[in-house]
Amino acid sequence: MQPRDLLARLDALRWNRFHTTVTLALGVGWLLDAFEVTIVGNVIGVFKHLWHLSDTQASWVLSIWFVGLTIGAYGFGFLADRYGRRRLFLLTLVLYGSFTLLTALAWNYGALLAFRLLTAIGVGAEYSAINSAIAEFIPAARRGRANAAVMNFWSLGAIFAALVTLYLVNALPAEYGWRVAFGFGALVALSTAWMRRSIPESPRWLLEQGRVREAEQVVLGIEQGRTHWDATVPAEATKHDATRRGVWAQSRELVRRHPGRVALGCALDFSEAAGYYGLFAFLALFILPAVHVPDGFAPFFYLIGNMGALIGGGLVVLLLDRAGRKSTVPMFYLLAAGGVLVLAASMRTGAWGWVLAAFTLANLLATGGWISAYPTFSEIFPTELRATGIGISVAVGRLGAFAAPLVLTAVSDRFGMIPALLLLASFWLIGAVAMLPWMLWGVEGRGRTLEAMLKPQGVR
Repeated sequence: MQPRDLLARLDALRWNRFHTTVTLALGVGWLLDAFEVTIVGNVIGVFKHLWHLSDTQASWVLSIWFVGLTIGAYGFGFLADRYGRRRLFLLTLVLYGSFTLLTALAWNYGALLAFRLLTAIGVGAEYSAINSAIAEFIPAARRGRANAAVMNFWSLGAIFAALVTLYLVNALPAEYGWRVAFGFGALVALSTAWMRRSIPESPRWLLEQGRVREAEQVVLGIEQGRTHWDATVPAEATKHDATRRGVWAQSRELVRRHPGRVALGCALDFSEAAGYYGLFAFLALFILPAVHVPDGFAPFFYLIGNMGALIGGGLVVLLLDRAGRKSTVPMFYLLAAGGVLVLAASMRTGAWGWVLAAFTLANLLATGGWISAYPTFSEIFPTELRATGIGISVAVGRLGAFAAPLVLTAVSDRFGMIPALLLLASFWLIGAVAMLPWMLWGVEGRGRTLEAMLKPQGVR
């Protein structure tokens, strides 16, 4: 059978049990990322007390996470293009689960940093492998909403972490509660890795490697709604065995062939990462102390805020394949900037109830922004370079996540909180502006196959 006929069958499928299984199994990766970020923010005070850390040392427990994400997203993006999606989204969860379990056993500050870095590398690798796989498995008509649904597991992870903090970490002695929380995350990760064993290799990746018989068997299984893949076709030799490219060569080829697409992915991810992580860092460092939120209520701030985030992600699930990417992405980025301005206005009241309402709105819109971005830039790269393109975009984005808290802190200390919040709002405008060339000359992904996304158009 011709590859184009297999791809046509894949894109014409109705939703079945296979698609549901893939969405759930891959979505847990985002849940765990949010769980890790939220949990460590909640127990950072315990680390400071336990190991007598300075503020700078404590901040590195947070910052080292973004270093690991950058390494994992870029390095493993290349590996996912070279060795396949399936191997990587299995390996990434094993890496995450193993090192977060070791984090629970950390005996001092140095061990904690090392294990946090290694855990983050595994999570960063998830970004490339998961987004590539979900884009390549799902029929064209539902690709946007399925990818957005996977991203929406982030909010579930943040809510899960808030509940674990309230009812497990806070209920145990301080020196043990954080260890139990990390151990719990490891248990979920390793259990999910077992579930992912039943997900096959991406048929698009197999076809790109010249492994047509294997791709045909996978497409047939997807058509049947198969959720167990114990029997596989013996692996065929790949057409690229003699011409393997290194990570730098593959990255150069991507930038040379598709500079506009790489620029869009990097700008969207930098904008959302700076805006989203900047929002949460500024909340913890400046907003909550300024409005005197009661200590016992602080976890509920995050819990309620992330319930708003679920709504924002749900709106994107509904809109991406209806209104399209060109409308949904810039709209949410602009609304996210407006949400930060509402938060700035609420600060003038001095009442934490109004600030909570404004933060929930800002988080709803910010979550809608970043969830709309990932499906959009995941589908614009060619299959053989897709995970590399996603990895580069995410790696650049983590620079924004790393720098935003530092820049916002410096601005707030010198000029005050309102100017810092205005700067935070401007981070979201970067993504909105970056979408303009794509809106004019790029390809609309709504209902379009991944292969059709590469037809000649204005933005290369």
